[in-house]
Amino acid sequence: MTSPCILIGAPIDSGQKREGCLMGPAAYRVAGLQRSLEDLGRKVIDKGDLKLGDLRDVSCDNPAVHHLAETVAWTEALSAAGEKAMAKGFPIFLGGDHSLSLGSVAGVARHAKAINRPLFVLWLDAHSDYHTPMTTQSGNLHGTPVAYIAGRAGFDAFPPFPAPVAPERLCLYGIRSVDSAEHAGLLESDATICDMRVLDERGIVAPLREFLDTVQAANGLLHVSLDVDFLDPTIAPAVGTTVPGGITFREAHLVMEYLHESGLVTSLDLVELNPFLDERGRTARLMVELVGSLMGRKVFDRPTRSFG
Repeated sequence: MTSPCILIGAPIDSGQKREGCLMGPAAYRVAGLQRSLEDLGRKVIDKGDLKLGDLRDVSCDNPAVHHLAETVAWTEALSAAGEKAMAKGFPIFLGGDHSLSLGSVAGVARHAKAINRPLFVLWLDAHSDYHTPMTTQSGNLHGTPVAYIAGRAGFDAFPPFPAPVAPERLCLYGIRSVDSAEHAGLLESDATICDMRVLDERGIVAPLREFLDTVQAANGLLHVSLDVDFLDPTIAPAVGTTVPGGITFREAHLVMEYLHESGLVTSLDLVELNPFLDERGRTARLMVELVGSLMGRKVFDRPTRSFG
């Protein structure tokens, strides 16, 4: 029996400075995410939006870092919710900025450790997000999740990441904007880096297939973190961190179709949607369509759309 999709809203704006991502979970719901999943025969449980309790007194030696207490609190809340959801179904974390993944992947990792299966992470993003709280110059903690997931130092204010993901189990796919400090860190890592140069030279499918073969051979769980800026801004304008030269509409659906056919994906982040920057909801609807492809909808099943 197919496990239910469990929607977990995380209206997070604290990981960056441009307001609007907190409206993301509502936008996904308005764009028909639940209905789309149910049309594909999936049971959907919407857990609503997480709420934060009292913030702890935490600090960081880097004065640029902002909203640290809020981000730590979101990390703890999402980790607990994610671990619980993994035991009951297929969690879909609705963001919110990408600092969401500090917590979502921590919860998934804790579950993977409990059932003694390796966790793999596919990072679909224009950015590597490999800063630590000590290397970030902007102070935006949405640029740090991959470093946290990989077990890099500098996250003293955060709960220790459960069973850090080894480099060979991490794939950064579609990246095209990397700061110098991140670049230096990645040079010391064995993570699979499929930047746009690699995808231009080798094509969309071959590098993805190789990573998925590795996941399958290890009997791993696969967490997919999908950032809106993975997509080219001409098709997905509703993001505050646009980088030209991204994945096209057809390429994005092809990635999702391959992920579905692999049968390996066990959890999903949808992050960085800023509805305030959208055009009549087109980015939210596209993200919902991509989730549909991930869950099994084929291109020839799609009706012609009208935006008139």
